[in-house]
Amino acid sequence: MTQKYAGKCLCGATQYEVIGAPVIVAQCHCEECRRLSGTGHTIGAMFSKSGFSASGPAKEFTYQSSKDSTVTKGFCGLCGSPLFGTNTRTPEYITLSLGTLDDAAGLEVQVVIFEGRKQHWDQLGADVATFETQPDWTPQD
Repeated sequence: MTQKYAGKCLCGATQYEVIGAPVIVAQCHCEECRRLSGTGHTIGAMFSKSGFSASGPAKEFTYQSSKDSTVTKGFCGLCGSPLFGTNTRTPEYITLSLGTLDDAAGLEVQVVIFEGRKQHWDQLGADVATFETQPDWTPQD
């Protein structure tokens, strides 16, 4: 049975679909991914580009990576959600931002890259309070 995944941006204007199984699911701590996401890392699922299609107001930003390849990041032109990326080192593949998939059931991180660049603040200590949903509090509480 052929696997099919769908996803979208925060506002829903840009949507995508990919047919096929992911080649790998990776967590990345490189500087580019940190700056792209505004967090300590990104998690992406890499698929064959031939099974990918998108619709909506997607825009692209291209830059030279620290590994001297050309990387293109796709994002929604309205809400700015990062959706996908391509890299000239692996031109036949596209990496989808895992958090934008409608259903990522069964997908798990298989590899962590740029672990040596992981930020000290990007890990939860034993004393960190956790909540199932947004708590009803203000910074003064």
